[in-house]
Amino acid sequence: MSQFSYRHLYYFWVVAKEGGIARAADRLGMAVQTVGTQVRELEKSLGYALLKPAGRGVALTEAGAAAMRQADLIFQLGEQLPSLVRDAASAPAVRLAVGISDGLPKLAVQKLLQSVTQTAHLRLLCHEDEFDRLLGDLALHKLDVVLSDRAAPPNPNIKIYSHPVGSACVNWYAPKNLQFPKEIAFPEVLATLPLLLPTGHTAVRVRLDQWFESLGISPRIVGEFEDSALLATFGTAGLGAFPASAMVHEELLAGGQLQMLGACDRVFEHFFAIGTEKKVQHPLVQQLLQANGTPPPPGIA
Repeated sequence: MSQFSYRHLYYFWVVAKEGGIARAADRLGMAVQTVGTQVRELEKSLGYALLKPAGRGVALTEAGAAAMRQADLIFQLGEQLPSLVRDAASAPAVRLAVGISDGLPKLAVQKLLQSVTQTAHLRLLCHEDEFDRLLGDLALHKLDVVLSDRAAPPNPNIKIYSHPVGSACVNWYAPKNLQFPKEIAFPEVLATLPLLLPTGHTAVRVRLDQWFESLGISPRIVGEFEDSALLATFGTAGLGAFPASAMVHEELLAGGQLQMLGACDRVFEHFFAIGTEKKVQHPLVQQLLQANGTPPPPGIA
């Protein structure tokens, strides 16, 4: 196994960032010859040329591009070290970094996390993003857990485990001032109403489309939303009827502006906590799994 100096790797990283040895030497406050020697030592230890001449500067070889990707990860993590140490020393915080899939209902997220939010000295970091990006951050250990409406797909390169943390049927709601024929029963009445739906990037949208097809209903869609909270806001304002998880039923009706039209007894939203360990080690993730009706994996007390 080749051995190399991380100091040499750092000099290479700066040269690649600056696009030339002279500019890197100026940034580092070192002699050009010294920086060039350090980079050549790294190339020697790895056995491949990492840089090639390009005009007045240098460019990455294919081997250099691969090395640069790894160096980026290494030194980005290194830049986070001072703040992580400072935060750890300044307060006895219990840190939980949660990735939230952008299609997940926000009120459902709050309920799923309710069991851990009362933890003393909790520092909860919530990051919302697209599902695939969150899985990438999870694999890089930037997140402790990802909450999503779908299980993670199989990936031979990354060990990721999906733990179910509950499910709820989907109900339909409409603003009380929305006019519709009262004599038509649910769900057929949905064919007469303007409808708001989640976009196709959510797992529940596929199930709703299949449900409409099975009933022979052609929905009149007037709006599609990536964010479930925004969907409910526009629905409450009178734009149309909309589906929402039964998990947030009480919260939706609390304002007095909405009425429930009916329940999709064949359409469910499923919730998952996704982690990189089959045997969950983070105590707050264990707590989340247990509180939401999922027994801990074997081997966890």
